[in-house]
Amino acid sequence: MHSSELKRAAARAALDDIVVGAVLGVGSGSTVDLFVDELAALASPPPALVCASERTAARARSRGLRVLGLNEVLASGASIPVYVDGADEIDPQLRMIKGGGAALTREKIVASASGHFVCIVDASKCVRRLGAFPLPVEVIPMARELVAQRLRALGGEPSLRESGLTDNGNEILDVRGLDLADPEQVEARIEQWPGVVAAGLFAVHGADVAIIAAPDGVERRKATGARG
Repeated sequence: MHSSELKRAAARAALDDIVVGAVLGVGSGSTVDLFVDELAALASPPPALVCASERTAARARSRGLRVLGLNEVLASGASIPVYVDGADEIDPQLRMIKGGGAALTREKIVASASGHFVCIVDASKCVRRLGAFPLPVEVIPMARELVAQRLRALGGEPSLRESGLTDNGNEILDVRGLDLADPEQVEARIEQWPGVVAAGLFAVHGADVAIIAAPDGVERRKATGARG
């Protein structure tokens, strides 16, 4: 089965997690694109969305879906019971590396504002240990070299992503070679440095559920101690 078919299978399975009548949070990436398409094809009215990237928001609007701002939703007193997003890597504890699409900070924000994180991936994203995929770190441009020096001191090899700025106007350092045996500790350490906006580790708060599509079927895996 082609990877796009696996991604679509995971995206379709996540439709079961939608809370009828509630706002839905969505992330970014190719699997989320397919999830947005599946939402637009629903026979029943689809939910309004809070999107973690301008790219996803544009796709949602082009499919006729309603997009709301996070501030607008929270100020109205509404909640976001479910957040659906992909991952670049996910381990057996449902800790993730995210940020290949440069939306890691907004993904963390919307995920933290939501009650239940559903990660949709094909089986190729599943790893025993995080770290083969370079760790994205979003930095304020003036702090790029300061943060890079500290990443090198941790054993990492940071390189500036050349594909442009994030939706927040910041830069991305992609870091290879970090020891992620304790991803929670690494995430907390990097994110306390001045100049770091966010690290692409979702370990302190990982996914609650992973929907994993493989050629032999779709598996739903729940995290130990999940929030809901």
